[in-house]
Amino acid sequence: MTTPILLSGFADEAANEKLAVQQYSAFAALGLKYYSIRFIDAGEGIKNVMMLSDAEINHLVKMQSDYGLKVSSIGSPIGKVKLKDVDDGTSNKFVPFDQYMKEDVARACDRAEAFGAKLIRGFAFYHPKGTKPEEHIDQVSDQLSQIAEACDKRGLTFGLEVEANLVGQTGQLLEAIAAKVNHPAMLTIFDGANIVTQGFTPDETYGQYLAMKPSLGWVHIKDYHDPSPTARIDHVDEASLSNFVPADRGDSGHEAILRDMKDFLPELHKRMTSRGADGVFIDLEPHVKGGGQFGGFSGPDGFGVALRGLCRVLDYVGIPYGLRTFEDIKAS
Repeated sequence: MTTPILLSGFADEAANEKLAVQQYSAFAALGLKYYSIRFIDAGEGIKNVMMLSDAEINHLVKMQSDYGLKVSSIGSPIGKVKLKDVDDGTSNKFVPFDQYMKEDVARACDRAEAFGAKLIRGFAFYHPKGTKPEEHIDQVSDQLSQIAEACDKRGLTFGLEVEANLVGQTGQLLEAIAAKVNHPAMLTIFDGANIVTQGFTPDETYGQYLAMKPSLGWVHIKDYHDPSPTARIDHVDEASLSNFVPADRGDSGHEAILRDMKDFLPELHKRMTSRGADGVFIDLEPHVKGGGQFGGFSGPDGFGVALRGLCRVLDYVGIPYGLRTFEDIKAS
């Protein structure tokens, strides 16, 4: 029997005003049991999970339980800061790394513990614009080693997401970083659209997924289809991206990726459960109504369309998954 995956998603994408009640209602209605927390309004305005007060956290923990939800991962922005304190024409901020560890990384771990999550999503730092990412692997690996160790001490795992403009912008770069870090508390997160938007073909995207398999932890699902594809892009203008689509319509080649993942799931399941996770998460982050550097939006309708698109691909390749059933409702 094929090992099932666990469906999750960034719940803020399903809420028009990002209110907690909108996020939880949409996910419960869609049949999801897990969510990744990123931006949310718990009654004191929209905040990133990193900025929530203790009172807001306590309110949300009680509320998510009432809706039958658990947090799969903390959608932190850890690693989306400059690697070096240089003016490169971008608006990215720089924080001295010792301060970053004591404040931001520690806070992300606090949030994971508060919400009962074992996983923290993060990134591989912005190298100075105009330089090659390969030049910075040593420094990034050193900093990520420290982050992984801090997470490990608290029983948590840091997931490094592949994304444009960062040192870890391709599967091969991310795998090189993971191999250098070589720590069980740091795994990688595949995201097909984050590769396609850089001008890579479906075959190249599949190759980057294969490169990440030795360190893969979980997968983000969003897809992209550019009606007028361009050549390789060295620096992506994330604010201009507007062609995100469901997983069964884009150029990421999710069918081939998930077909390969099906055979890999037993090993991946063991890898994740050994880190305390409930299983292997596929985390929807569809952006079907727009996306940018720090988030995206799909709306409740767009999120439903994206979920059904993913389920069609999973059904086609034969990967089982679970949505809420009548028996779940009766037992709640």
